[in-house]
Amino acid sequence: MGPLTETGILNHEGGLLMAFIIGIFFGFVLEQAGFSSSRKLAGVFYGYDFVVLRVFFTAAVTGMIGLYLMGYFGLIDLNLIWVNELFTAPAIVGGIIMGVGFIIGGFCPGTSMCGVAIGKIDAMAFVGGIILGVFFFAEAYPLFADFVNSGSKGSLKLSDVFGISDGLLIFLVTVIALIAFIVTDKIQNKVKKVEY
Repeated sequence: MGPLTETGILNHEGGLLMAFIIGIFFGFVLEQAGFSSSRKLAGVFYGYDFVVLRVFFTAAVTGMIGLYLMGYFGLIDLNLIWVNELFTAPAIVGGIIMGVGFIIGGFCPGTSMCGVAIGKIDAMAFVGGIILGVFFFAEAYPLFADFVNSGSKGSLKLSDVFGISDGLLIFLVTVIALIAFIVTDKIQNKVKKVEY
């Protein structure tokens, strides 16, 4: 146990306060990065703007390195971090549905809330669609229940899937992120040249 675990700063009340503060900063960063704009978000699919990919990759790498170092120095107990259970086929279908929604609407659930916060009408329509989708899924859940709960692989981390250490995984993801930054920069420059 460390000073940031359940017995320390991140007890129930402290954890809620920390989540609130992090949420405010996260929303601020999303807005400053332009994630409240559906055009900017859709740009990743059309090759003219890869800020979304860069910001999310940076966040993932920063989070991975930060958690790893906090665990290494005993500031947090990594065993207390909850890992979602993997349901392979439902995750693939859900990813396809979300991806199609992202392309059509220009938002993901998080960025749509960012757009709503600053009064974007398209974001409000998107959130309305999310609410209708959630309502439909909840009402029709008995029809989907068997599929939704099928193919459980348990709570897996990528390092477990590939049979490598957490440190090696973090290194590989960091290298992949750097390669992605270079490649997407070249793609973006070529697309912008075509536009002019």
